[in-house]
Amino acid sequence: MPPYFMNESSEYTSDRARQAEKIALTPQEYKVCEGCGSIVTERTVACPSCHAYLFDAATDRVIAQAKLLAKRNQNAVLSSDLT
Repeated sequence: MPPYFMNESSEYTSDRARQAEKIALTPQEYKVCEGCGSIVTERTVACPSCHAYLFDAATDRVIAQAKLLAKRNQNAVLSSDLT
């Protein structure tokens, strides 16, 4: 796995790093929410996290955001967290 998918302590955040690598390999299938920075599939109409509907589908932005998110801990509340 490329080093830019590692977090600051040089340990892999395995699930996030694997997902970021998948996104970086096929960035044309994703876009970045302009409201919250989440990465969603290209066919998404409204962000499931913040309900925004403005996205940036530029491949360089998707890859950069994937690298950034791979290094951070999750800070969004998911629906699975509420059950």
